Amino acid sequence: MAALKVRNYDLQLISNMVAHHTDYYNSSDLIVRRGQSFSITLNFNRPISKGDTLHFVAVTGPPSSDYNTNPIFPLSTSGSSGYWSAVNETSGSSKVNITLSSPANAVIGYYQLSIQISTKRGKTTSFRLGHFILLFNSWAPDDDVYIEDEEERKEYVLNDHGISYFGHEKLIREEGWNFGQFEENILNICLALLDRNLKYLEDPVLDCSCRNNPLYVSRVVSAMVNSYDDKGVLEGLWGENFSGGVNPALWSGSVEILWRWRKRGYKPVKYGQCWVFAGVACTILRCLGIPARMVTNFVSAHDKDQNLSIDEYYDSTGRTLKKTIDALWNYHVWNECWFKRNDLKKSYSGWQVVDSTPQEISEGRYCCGPASVKAIKEGDVQMDYDTAFVFASVNADRSTWIYYDKNIKERVYCDTKLVGQNISTKAVGSDDRVDITANYKYPEGSAKERMVYIRARKRLLKAGVIDKKDMGRAIIGRNKKPRKRRPNIRSEASSEVPEDPGVPDISGKFQLRESPAFGDDIHILLTLKNLTSKSKHVKGKISSSTIMYTGVPTYEILRDSIYATIGPKEEKQFPLEISHSEYEAHLTKDCMIEVSALCEVKQGRKLLVRKVISLEKPPIRIMVHGDAVVHEPVEVEVMLVNPLSEWIKDGVLHLEGSGLIEGKLRKWVPSLKPKESASVIFEMVPYRSGSRQLLADFTSKKFSDIKGFKSIEVEEAY
Repeated sequence: MAALKVRNYDLQLISNMVAHHTDYYNSSDLIVRRGQSFSITLNFNRPISKGDTLHFVAVTGPPSSDYNTNPIFPLSTSGSSGYWSAVNETSGSSKVNITLSSPANAVIGYYQLSIQISTKRGKTTSFRLGHFILLFNSWAPDDDVYIEDEEERKEYVLNDHGISYFGHEKLIREEGWNFGQFEENILNICLALLDRNLKYLEDPVLDCSCRNNPLYVSRVVSAMVNSYDDKGVLEGLWGENFSGGVNPALWSGSVEILWRWRKRGYKPVKYGQCWVFAGVACTILRCLGIPARMVTNFVSAHDKDQNLSIDEYYDSTGRTLKKTIDALWNYHVWNECWFKRNDLKKSYSGWQVVDSTPQEISEGRYCCGPASVKAIKEGDVQMDYDTAFVFASVNADRSTWIYYDKNIKERVYCDTKLVGQNISTKAVGSDDRVDITANYKYPEGSAKERMVYIRARKRLLKAGVIDKKDMGRAIIGRNKKPRKRRPNIRSEASSEVPEDPGVPDISGKFQLRESPAFGDDIHILLTLKNLTSKSKHVKGKISSSTIMYTGVPTYEILRDSIYATIGPKEEKQFPLEISHSEYEAHLTKDCMIEVSALCEVKQGRKLLVRKVISLEKPPIRIMVHGDAVVHEPVEVEVMLVNPLSEWIKDGVLHLEGSGLIEGKLRKWVPSLKPKESASVIFEMVPYRSGSRQLLADFTSKKFSDIKGFKSIEVEEAY
């Protein structure tokens, strides 16, 4: 009898990928999900006989004897749950249909598949059967990333677009983001990213063998999306000069960034900030099959000294001192990904925080997470993977200190409610915003929330992270009275009573006459009220600066002084104006301006009044004229406005959207008079059905970006 040989094979790409929800990938490779069977067809030169022994070999990563990266399994007549298996579905024919199955905890990645045929005489021949890519599987109940709800699987694994929230807690804005995880070469780039992480370079076999664990993979992604300490995807830059790269505000999606990273030989792309890091990380996680979403935390703390307190320092005149290493960002964007925590109690499974923005070193690398959201809520800061850091981000106290001299300082103010507000993410199946703050902490001001905070500090005390002095301040610090006649500062932003229970002499607040738009002059009133029955002489120092979303001032645009005598119980208003010409060249992407007034009362307490002003950008409207159908042209109209009081002659419109436009479109905008509206018409040919997102970005040398997006339902062609 002739030796058994494989003449040809069919990996049945279309049927397998439809069954595995991978037919969205723009790839010629077979892509399947673990814990779920798939079919192949082998054509032999003759039917299989009793003397033939067949084994399949699936190899991922470097050659190794490790079973989970080099499984060998026989062709049999029945499968075996929990192991690699191959079942012969045909008998008596040279054309054999075979069902292959992988366990739900198999290593994900690129596999080379081959078959070994052995005869009774012991001769073995091997035939290569091509390759396939194995991903995590949210549809498989035994997979750690399993999600029971089908709509959530569609949102957090299959949806290739999302929404990023920004601004500040009182004026939340949104922008679309193109994840594009199914676009050409994106999956290959994501797999290449895994092979470039430092742990792989240290021990390739061990690294690959750990890729069955979503915890391990998500942590690698967190480290590799930023370029610190490795050749990761994005270099971060928080400043004003983005020469040599791209202003982070101009990115609208992950695809162009990942394509550039590969094209540049895997050298870091310039530049990224938090929402860009989070958008790229979400693309990679979803691409590999790990459910993920973008989350924005407003008034987000960066607790560098790990004492769960954000400390701000002033001298006795009220001047800010640069003594703090902490920071308080207007907002910060990170990711949550969904999987079981087999290393912790069952209750800690579910959403896990993964943050790719390089802020702090974790286990020797710039990464953060996965930190269990449930552990964060319960104050279990002793848990692995940066739980204490994320807890502080959403629940630290904000403390104001005064330095009286070199050796004497005093905490005069503590706000326990400010940090961690309106934590937001996109809703399942719609463009609505969902507030998930309750997932992270108990209601601010409740006894339960304060109990959790104190529990967290006690755990850090036990671990030696904070000392007993810090612990005492957390529990009884606000009951301690300040020394007599020492100056005090009261902040408008704070909702707590200062440690000094005495009644302040004056109160103050900033009020806008109207909500300002980008390009408008800003009219603002400082209102001071005498709270006593005696006249008060007040001297005020007013300043205003453009600020980054991290709260860092970028340029001082106003400095002024006021002098007034305010009668008993009297209220006085002081008008201020900031012209567009004063701020236009110095605004950051977030269009934020901070104004403050330090008011000195003769023989009385000081008052610090603050307000963050957020300028509204004009909207971009998008209209689709006609039905959007796969592979059929459709006309789109983009309506935009010149927000300035001057001509714009260099306007450019950038358009992108996975499934709608391949790559990116660039359209010149006709010259626009001051405040003039215009329409740009273009034609697009959708190439993927379902809910799609079209993103538009209007730019000029006069402003960085004005963005808009629209969800479009694309129908299949009939």
